[in-house]
Formats: sequence, structure tokens, C-alpha cells
Amino acid sequence: MKLTGLLLLFFTFNLLATQAQWQPAGDRIKTKWAEEINPESVWQEYPRPQMVRQAWQNLNGLWDFALLPAGSPVPQSFSEKILVPFAVESSLSGIQKSVGKENEVWYKRTFTIPSDWSRKNILLHFGAVDWRCEVWLNDIKIGMHEGGYTPFSFDITPFIERGEQTLIVKVWDPTNDGPQPRGKQVKEPRGIWYTPVTGIWQTVWLEAVPQKYFEHIKLEPNIDTKQLHIESEIEGAAYGDIIEAVALKDGKTIATAKAAVGQSLVLDIPEPMLWSPESPELYDLKLSLLSGGKTVDAVDSYFAMRKISYARDEDGIMRLQLNNEDHFQFGTLDQGWWPDGLYTAPSDEALLYDIEKTKELGFNMIRKHVKVEPARWYAHCDKVGMLVWQDMPNGDAQPIWQMRKYFDGTEYERSVASEKIYRKEWKAIMDYLYSYPSIVCWVPFNEGWGQFKTKEIAEWTKNHDPSRLVNPASGGNHFQVGDMLDLHNYPEPQLYLFDAKRPTILGEYGGIGLALEDHLWEPDRNWGYVQFKTSEEVTAEYIKFIGMLKKLVRSGFSAAIYTQTTDVEMEVNGLMTYDRKIIKLDKEKVRKANQELIKMINDK
Repeated sequence: MKLTGLLLLFFTFNLLATQAQWQPAGDRIKTKWAEEINPESVWQEYPRPQMVRQAWQNLNGLWDFALLPAGSPVPQSFSEKILVPFAVESSLSGIQKSVGKENEVWYKRTFTIPSDWSRKNILLHFGAVDWRCEVWLNDIKIGMHEGGYTPFSFDITPFIERGEQTLIVKVWDPTNDGPQPRGKQVKEPRGIWYTPVTGIWQTVWLEAVPQKYFEHIKLEPNIDTKQLHIESEIEGAAYGDIIEAVALKDGKTIATAKAAVGQSLVLDIPEPMLWSPESPELYDLKLSLLSGGKTVDAVDSYFAMRKISYARDEDGIMRLQLNNEDHFQFGTLDQGWWPDGLYTAPSDEALLYDIEKTKELGFNMIRKHVKVEPARWYAHCDKVGMLVWQDMPNGDAQPIWQMRKYFDGTEYERSVASEKIYRKEWKAIMDYLYSYPSIVCWVPFNEGWGQFKTKEIAEWTKNHDPSRLVNPASGGNHFQVGDMLDLHNYPEPQLYLFDAKRPTILGEYGGIGLALEDHLWEPDRNWGYVQFKTSEEVTAEYIKFIGMLKKLVRSGFSAAIYTQTTDVEMEVNGLMTYDRKIIKLDKEKVRKANQELIKMINDK
């Protein structure tokens, strides 16, 4: 047999052996991308689009796995394999087991450091782990992290040994038995509450950095002054070190500036091309760290010139504005759940798919509902041209019916520990996402779910990021604070309150249900706010609601959000089925109606 034939046989044998160690678990519906997964090359894309370096190594793939009672010592053996970065309860993890507060999950894998990294510092990055994570390298505990939605990292350089490195990770997640933010996860899924997500659910990766390096960057455009403001955090910097910024458009340098480390840096952007859903113009940005006249670190990034605000129109109605012009924002409630990966999309192509289909249906905005996505999702929105309203995931240990809306306006009372966790994680989420231009609105609370100290939290959020709008409580208890009044009404749109000083928003409406056989999470248990039997009936109802909404937009609504992008578990009120295989409404009719609604304000 020729050498090429032997090599082909070898690789085929290895692939079959790997696949024998992993298969999707369970028999529920799956997306088409689940069928394309290769456990040896899962989620290989660079995970941090706004701060790119070339020296990195992906650690996704099959890891050793064990599920043990909470408090158990480091296991001596691992009996199963799990596919990272999919949560334990998901089909694509290959495990699909319930965990709960009584148990902990353990991960283990080995890796080697590339030989050309020998004089570098090595960072170990986790995209997101739900919820409490402890990490060991070569039998040394190197750190821990609490929080299910934001990235974190460890400098593992002092703990690296010769040859192969052994990494062990332990995770504990109490789901709705704990005070932490969790979104719609509950241990007993039903109705609008879904399957728990435990453990690693975003990319794990290594990165080689110099002794002095960019740790974090913060970008803020100002179209009125035609400037980009840049702040950076530098690890290991010394007095005299310099940051250099270069802005480029289509490969051509348009602006440069330098500043001493620790100082903010301003780039003047001549004749800026403004970003919008209709024209998502992006600029490239190169940042260099200079020490002793030499470049010691460099990262590639990007930015956009755009402004979000509101002002009174000629009829005296407060309108949302984009780039100083009235701009009606019409979007979908997007929960970001997947039948096979739960919190984790099967692939980057799948992650992009929902955004592209939302855009093709004529929407210009997405409300990311009580969940936070991987950084690549926001970068896709930046490139496609999609406005984003970002929710803070709800949480706390109280039963959900005690956390929901108090009709007398009474706010929820959190414990000291719960409030501390909320503030810490909300700040971390805003810091993590600060530089993504698609995000134009922060939403601290939804429908009174754990809503507390509304005035204080809204003002704190605004002070932390004055460049964006703050929706203080989407459909929750209303206070004269923040940048808008947000109403919820199902199924049809209604304008039952109006704010003369702030824009008035329809934060949720719709929920028109259609259950399609062979595309259901639970065939015998599903629901929508209203249900129909055919696509034609659902499309007609949707168009009828658009007609009602047009009148309400003239009366005062400045934005609206339809529930929802896809079916989710038992909910069948999506524009698409949960497996993303069918768009349930007439695409062209929906697009035409949506565009007509948006143009009522945007083309005035």
C-alpha cells in the first residue's frame, strides 16, 4: 500500500475512534449543524473578535468527565467523555444528564505548549462557565471564578511544567436553588422556563502574550466630535511605555494617535462613515504597545461611528434616534437557545444564521433576552447591521412566582449576597460587551423578575455607560428613571401607558403559536399565547398585528419587539421552528410588512 493510502487509513481510523467516544445524546430534535459536528474540530473560530492576536491554541474537543456528589475530592479516574464547549445537560455534550446543586461536574484534559511560546506568558481563557468554576493545573489549584455569562482567564506561566500539562476544572451550579443570575434555567422545565445549563459552555483557549500586554480595551465613538475614545488596561506596563492607535478604512490609514500608558487616547475620524442597520460601516483598528521604542505587543480590533439617543419629534413625541435622526427600532425577542446545544449554538455558522434570518425578515433590532452570547455573536451583529438590546439575566433563589411583577409597584427584596452577585455580574457583562457598536441599550430587569432598587440600578447602569440607553425595566414596575417606558402586552400590541418625557416602547408582544409535527421539543406539551393550525393563518394574524402597530407608532411607540425569533422547548411561538429547519410564516409578506412599519418613522 502506498504511503498516502496508509496515511488516509490512519486518519480514518483515528476519526472513527474519536466518534466512537462521542455521539449526541438523547432523541430530541436537532439542527442541521449537529449532523456536521466533528469532535476533533468543534468551535475552532477565534473567540475574541475585538482583541485579536495570532498566537493562540484552541482547547475545545473531548475532555474526560465525571459527575460526583458536591464536596468530593479530585477524582482519581474519569469514566466518561464530554464534548467541550457544550453544557452537561445538552445533547451535543454527549452526556445529557441532570446535575443540580447536590452535585459537581469535573473536567480533565492534557495539552502541550507550542515550542515557539517559550519566552511568552501563557494565558488560559474560558469564554463562559456556569456557575462556580475552580481550576487546577498540574495538581496545583490556580484560581476560581463565579459568574455564568462572562469570560475570565488565568496566567498559568508559573505553573507550567516540561512536556504535557494536565488541566482539571470543577464546576458547581445550583440553577434556581441559588441566588445567581441564571436567565430561564430551572431544574423542572415547564412553560417559558427551560433546561438547566451547567459547566463549560463557551470556548476554552490558550494565548501567548509578552511580559507587557494589552489586558482590556474600551472603545467609545462620538460622532458629534468625530472622534473615537480609547481606554486600555496594560499588564506589566512601566513609566514611559506608549500606546499607539491606527484607524483604517478599506486598508487605508485615516487616523493615528499616541498616548502614554494610563492615559486615554483620542483618534480624530475625518468625515466619519456612520454605522446603521442599513449601512453597517466598520473601521479597522490596530493597537500597539511600545516600550523602549520597540513594539512589544499588538492587537487587531475594529470600531464603528454611531450614536444612540432620543429627541422630541415635530409632533411632540419622544423618538429614539440613531445618528441624530429618528429611527424606529423593530426587532425580535431572541432567547439564544438550541435544541441540541442549549446555551451553545452547534457552530459559528449556526450562531450567524439566526441573525441573518432576522435581518432577511425585515427586522433591524434584536433584544437578547435574559442571556448573554459569546463575543462572536455581537461581532456578527456589528458586521450584518443589527441593533442589539442586551438584557441582564434574571436570577435569585426565590420561586419565580415570588419574583414576578408586583402590581402594587412593590419592588423585590434581595438578600445582601444576591444583590452583591447581581451588581458584580451586571458590571462584568457591561465591561465585556462595552466596545461592540451593535449594542445600543442595556436592560437591567425584565417583568419584575427580581426587580429591586430600580432607580438606583438604572442610574448606576447609566453612569457606568453614558453612551447607551438604559431600559430600566422591560415590562416591569415603572418608575420615572432611565431612558424609556417599556410596555408588554400579549398577544396584540397595545399602548395603554404613555410617557411624554421619554420614548415609549412595546418591549414584548405577539407570541403567535404554530406547532409543526416533527419539529417539536415535546410533541404533547407545547403552547403559544395564541395558537393557529396553518402558516397562512399565522401570517395573517402577524400582518393584522402590524396594521395595529402602525397606528400605535403614530400615537407614540418608538420601538417594538415581537415574541419571538424561534420556538424554544415547549414554546411554539417562534418565527422559526426550534430546529431552525422551517420559517413558519410567509417570509416575503413578513419582510414587506416589517419594512413598511420601520419606514414610517425612518423615511419621514
